[in-house]
Amino acid sequence: MKELLYPFDAEYILGRKKSIKRMLLADGTTRIKKNIAILGGSTTSNIKLIMELFLLNNGIEPSFYESEYNQYYQDAMFDNPELEKFNPDIIYICTTNRNITKYPEISDSADAIDSLLSKEKAKFFGIWDSLLTRYKCPIIQNNFEMPFYRLMGNKEASDIHGKVNFLTRLNLIFYEYAQTHDNFFICDINYISADYGLKEWSDPFYYHMYKYAVNVNAIPYLSFNIANIIKSIFGKNKKGFVLDLDNTLWGGIIGDDGVDNIVIGPEESEGQTYSEFQRYLKEHTQLGIILNIDSKNDEANAIAGLAHPDSELHKDDFVSIKANWDPKDRNFKQIAEEINLLPESLLFVDDNPAERHIVEEQLHGVIAPEIGEVHQYIQNIDRGGYFEVTMFSSDDIKRNEMYKENAQRAELQASFENYADYLLSLDMVGVIKSFEPIYMARISQLTNKSNQFNLTTHRYTQNEIESIASNPEYITLYGKLIDRFGDNGVVSVVIGHKVGSECKIDLWIMSCRVLKRDMEFAMMDSLVKKCAEQNIDTIRGYYYPTAKNAMVKDFYQLQGFTKIKEDDDGNTEWIFKINSDYKKKNNVIKVEE
Repeated sequence: MKELLYPFDAEYILGRKKSIKRMLLADGTTRIKKNIAILGGSTTSNIKLIMELFLLNNGIEPSFYESEYNQYYQDAMFDNPELEKFNPDIIYICTTNRNITKYPEISDSADAIDSLLSKEKAKFFGIWDSLLTRYKCPIIQNNFEMPFYRLMGNKEASDIHGKVNFLTRLNLIFYEYAQTHDNFFICDINYISADYGLKEWSDPFYYHMYKYAVNVNAIPYLSFNIANIIKSIFGKNKKGFVLDLDNTLWGGIIGDDGVDNIVIGPEESEGQTYSEFQRYLKEHTQLGIILNIDSKNDEANAIAGLAHPDSELHKDDFVSIKANWDPKDRNFKQIAEEINLLPESLLFVDDNPAERHIVEEQLHGVIAPEIGEVHQYIQNIDRGGYFEVTMFSSDDIKRNEMYKENAQRAELQASFENYADYLLSLDMVGVIKSFEPIYMARISQLTNKSNQFNLTTHRYTQNEIESIASNPEYITLYGKLIDRFGDNGVVSVVIGHKVGSECKIDLWIMSCRVLKRDMEFAMMDSLVKKCAEQNIDTIRGYYYPTAKNAMVKDFYQLQGFTKIKEDDDGNTEWIFKINSDYKKKNNVIKVEE
């Protein structure tokens, strides 16, 4: 829903929250269901209601547990049958600087102030450790916004007696915890409040009148950021950009003005702004966000623009370049197909509102945000939270190179008449093993991001993956694939739980960037081998259809399973009997087990 994309109208959302919810629930979208507990240090009811709208808009249907007013500590530290029965998937601790037990006084010694810090540290560390132990789910914790007044003025920042200094030191302690705990995330209300305007954010009227520690009109901005963290945890981020060129990456129309006259570079203010935007986009490649071009242009002009001496982006920064006179929605769809991603995984950035409208209308789920004037491009995209980072692996760093290597593979494939010969020419090596600590984050990330090659669509947090890996009642496999062009990283995951002499498949997924490479057959061979070693003679598989996974409808049949059940919704159940004469299905990948 466009009304819930940044920049949004906060007052409109607050005033129409019930009707917006009704529209979202009636739009036919299939959403994952998650239990979210909110433990508040102040009133949180509106935070919950608005967060729900943003989550629904991101494909997540939440159920909520909400603590009583300012009972966050009690709910976390003591037995809570209601919260235990709720079984949260996410816990959000909504505290602010009003929940600090005691601030320094001017007469306090340095040791006394350190003692105050230690007490706050012990309180919050105790809360987090207790929750992680009891509920084994991700925790989101607010850091602290700056105080709404400064007793010592600017000296508050540097003097150890100042509230600004105290809160800054406390925030650093929070960050250290986040750096050492994979399932702990900071909601940076220190930044959000500054971005909104601290004076308005901390207006004391709302606290003393309603016990809201945040200006009610600022609640949509807080709820939006929390929802972005949650949708990132559950794999709802965008994976790349599809970018226009003229008046988007540079000023002017290159076909009319010529490459020498496009506006880019340090000579004038507008050109500097376009250069800054290009640098901003290029920085995303460090996160594994892929860049693509979809422009109505002659290809030669597009390439010439990227070769401009003042351009920060160059041809090699892009995975796919479509510069022609075809409709942009058609080019967009082709880009997604070439890189084996769903169109809705890519963000469309174009200065032309008509082109944005056409792409969104023709490609369901694609977002083309309002980006404003060139000096607003960065702010409107960045505040949109499309690429919110919660997990980051070595595979993310290499993703751009992986997609470029896929283009090289496609070029090589065109030179072969026989597909099997092409696969053999790749010199593929698969590493297939039980889950290992080094890959837990990537495995969890893959379970939440994979939509097309995903037979059951189960999603797992890293804590859940670690718990499964340590449980002898489960069989786990991850698969890496390496070939002559590079390392594709962890691309496939299988989770099965043992019931007697059976292995029931809870999850079987594979990254779409290695489709049609026979990796699924290599995983099947390893699964059969592992089951046989544990005296399992039957593998039971399940397929649950979604709008996105039709490509694996017949997966089990191709693996030699027998279908034993199908209901009216297309959910199917399959059986595979392991025999001593099992013949390996993979003939092209050398597997290291």
